[in-house]
Amino acid sequence: MTNKVYLENSYLTKIKAIVKDKKIIDNTIHLITNRTIFYPHMSGGQPKDEGLINNVQVLNVYKKDDNIIHILSEDIFDEEVSLTIDWNTRFDHMQQHTGQHILSAAFNKLFDANTIGFHLGKDYVYIDIDISDITKEQIQKVETFANQIIFSNFDIKTYYVNKEQLANLPIKKVPKINNENIRIVAIDDIDYSPCAGTHNSTTGEVGLIKIRKWEKYKGNIRLEFVCGNRALTDFRWKNDYINSLANFFSTKDDNILNTATKMYEENKLLKKQIKKLNNDLLSFQCNELLSKGKNYDGINLISNIYQDTQFSKIRDIASYITNSPSTLVILGVTSKNKCQIILAKSQNLPNINIKKVFNQIIPLLKGSGGGNPYMVQGGGQDCQYLSNCIDNGLTLIKEQIEKSTG
Repeated sequence: MTNKVYLENSYLTKIKAIVKDKKIIDNTIHLITNRTIFYPHMSGGQPKDEGLINNVQVLNVYKKDDNIIHILSEDIFDEEVSLTIDWNTRFDHMQQHTGQHILSAAFNKLFDANTIGFHLGKDYVYIDIDISDITKEQIQKVETFANQIIFSNFDIKTYYVNKEQLANLPIKKVPKINNENIRIVAIDDIDYSPCAGTHNSTTGEVGLIKIRKWEKYKGNIRLEFVCGNRALTDFRWKNDYINSLANFFSTKDDNILNTATKMYEENKLLKKQIKKLNNDLLSFQCNELLSKGKNYDGINLISNIYQDTQFSKIRDIASYITNSPSTLVILGVTSKNKCQIILAKSQNLPNINIKKVFNQIIPLLKGSGGGNPYMVQGGGQDCQYLSNCIDNGLTLIKEQIEKSTG
């Protein structure tokens, strides 16, 4: 059995211990000592501690029965070893876990709501509260109350009780364990929680609790929050963003939302106007192409090559033109070292096989593509042959027209 020193004193960062067992599993060393200050990973929703044993990095820590297993990347041959944990990680976990107790207590005191889920993540902390809905005003009320508990700097104590003593405490959820030694984390007379996590000795050490967001989750409310140094980090980057946006918009920081909303609405209007102008321009360009088409046995044949034009625009032109009956179009576009081509026809020309034509001419561009019976498209690299490709396509189409009318 490993003596779990972290439960007795969360502030210890270095101790000596005796190696009790060592195994090699999957090229890693699994080490058990007679005592440890390393918290096991995700025990009660809290991540593991980071640190060293005899200057060897501890990769992972987990609990098995009554033992704590330390996983190392290198072997250790000493019988007595030195265990050192990273204080910044430990203190961060203490702030977040203690903050969770405080926030859960605030929800219970104000709304008789219980915490039914807890997860301490790398960046944020989450709890699930057994209420179906909550307002922004209620969130602010809970947040204010939780921070009042912090600022009051109440003492936090840990001690052990048996089942009979536990029954006399105002515990909201009785733990499902048969252990006679049940560890209690008590925040003054505000909260009593069975817990095996690491915690601060006073609420003031938590610093601050900030609820970042919340959402409905499986009929309950899930909250995301940060405490202490994480809250400071969260405030810093948001403050930097707000100041940068204020400078960008040439406005005060408390007027950014109004300025951004106004610009968003103006942008929507401009986009609407631009779309109309583009549609008008497209209509003009397409009608001009239609007027320049060459009639071949009752079918209007249209071809053109564009430079540095978005292919999506060329596709829009092809679609617009082929809405006119008895119309067939071959369009090409070149940009840098790439060229593309599109063939399209009206719905009343079922006998013209443009896919067959496309497959015959696309090798000229060393390209590929595909489509449907009424529009095919593709591209290649040999742009010098794009004009020949279109001319050959027109020739093949004329041959099909002659056969279909012959």
